[in-house]
Amino acid sequence: MTEHILIAVAWPYANSRLHLGHVAGAYLPADIFARYHRMKGNCVIMVSGSDQHGTPVTIRAEAEGKTPAEVAGSYHQLFLEDFDKLGISWDLFTTTRTDNHEKTAQEIFLKLLDQGYIYKQSVSQPWCDKCKRFLPDRYVEGTCPMCKSTGARGDQCEQCGKPMNPSDLIGAHCRTCDTQPIYKESEHFFLKLSAFERPLLAWVQSQPHWRANVQNFTARYLQEGLHDRAITRDIDWGVPLPLSGYDGKRLYVWFEAVIGYLSASKEWAQKSGNSEAWRHFWDGEARGYYFIGKDNIPFHTIVWPAILLGYGGLNLPYDVPANEFLTIESQKFSKSRNLAVWVSDYFERYQADPLRYLLSANMPETSDTDFSWREFVRRNNDELVSTYGNLVQRVLTFTYTRFDGAVPEHGEIDAVSHALLDKAQNTFDVVDKLISGCHFKEAIRVAMALAQESNRYLDEKAPWKVIKDDRQAAATSLYVAIAVITALKTILYPFIPFSSEKVHAYLGLSSRIEDDGWKLTMPQPGGKLNPPQVLFTKLDESVVEEETLRMGFSPI
Repeated sequence: MTEHILIAVAWPYANSRLHLGHVAGAYLPADIFARYHRMKGNCVIMVSGSDQHGTPVTIRAEAEGKTPAEVAGSYHQLFLEDFDKLGISWDLFTTTRTDNHEKTAQEIFLKLLDQGYIYKQSVSQPWCDKCKRFLPDRYVEGTCPMCKSTGARGDQCEQCGKPMNPSDLIGAHCRTCDTQPIYKESEHFFLKLSAFERPLLAWVQSQPHWRANVQNFTARYLQEGLHDRAITRDIDWGVPLPLSGYDGKRLYVWFEAVIGYLSASKEWAQKSGNSEAWRHFWDGEARGYYFIGKDNIPFHTIVWPAILLGYGGLNLPYDVPANEFLTIESQKFSKSRNLAVWVSDYFERYQADPLRYLLSANMPETSDTDFSWREFVRRNNDELVSTYGNLVQRVLTFTYTRFDGAVPEHGEIDAVSHALLDKAQNTFDVVDKLISGCHFKEAIRVAMALAQESNRYLDEKAPWKVIKDDRQAAATSLYVAIAVITALKTILYPFIPFSSEKVHAYLGLSSRIEDDGWKLTMPQPGGKLNPPQVLFTKLDESVVEEETLRMGFSPI
């Protein structure tokens, strides 16, 4: 039965380039999931966009002497270029600056206000006497009262993930001029999160398929008690309030940005020619999967579900497979310290699939995982080149040259060959369950185990030797190996699509790889092959030292 799958992916702030932490945390797992479901024949939309209204954008704009619109627009374009090179297969990657998004956010605001879930209240807000302005959350920094980390922001501690208010910070100061803020009264609108505490806790506890870290993290916050939070701020950059008399206020980005999943779905529907098509992904049996990093968990398991409950009539998230952090050479990625591997820099020297493979194999699903250039080179050379690439190269090259460029006719398939074909089918079944459950790291390990087993099979059958005395036996073992390669290019397609498409072409298949479906398809004897090329390039060990030094580390 065809399913409707909404794949909602974290919106990057349009104030900096993408780094590998972003890719491993949200974009690669989402793309793997989307490609898999399309092959299964399900109806899929994968949506996201650049978050252009956050204070990170205004901070960057002030630092560069540009307007927020100029900064947001330039980084949005960079995102599109990076995603294209990575092979991230969006159905729509939009922005929060569209008329459609503004209208959707304002509509939800008014509905929640009418339902009594939003109310006005005068609050004491940080004011910088030197800058002569109210300070938005990220303009206030200090020490986190929970984990004592310095450099915590007025909206959230990056170290422990605790949401907070500027007044919670120890030693709070204006990030622009270091002045200690004073507090003045300002009228704001609040979301009554406290009204959703019980229904949210019951909902969270009824999600046994959630990752333990996501469920435990969310349940802990709910058990501690939810507090109402302001959803407006004193700033002139963002979505205006749809009310008169509030010209100097905008919707708070933490409230507005999550609405982007819905507004993007509506925009996709409009562009598809059926403006109501988005509804199929937001009601009934449709399932919504939200791919984010662990620092965004409370906004997707508490805030957004609360908004949806208050608005009514739309599905809550089915799963929020949040990843832990990807570290780099055992240190946390940091934009401010320029400690990162930037996606645009990576593509100056390397191809997409080796990166996609490494990040899939080392995906930080249940704990922080380290990226190192030594591991990048090892995985590329030992697994992509020597295991999978070698399998494809030696089978297809030998077959093409010795069997007139066609899939050979097979003879009787013996027990060893049957066992390998059974393993290929079993691999399909196991990987199917793993990807559907968002266990990508284990899925690619199982897939590569089939490639390893196939190499052992070839070593045992040795068709390049056997062909001298028994051409039929050689043809049979090559046919079986081609069947496994056909399976592998399908199973690995969600992870390493560029190389899978190449193998698909080498096998002489003119169809789109996604259209062939998620199944074991036996090759047709006599089917014409195309001349195979080298699938992956071996990297010199010097890459480790070169790249490590480029980041400012001493190579080990």
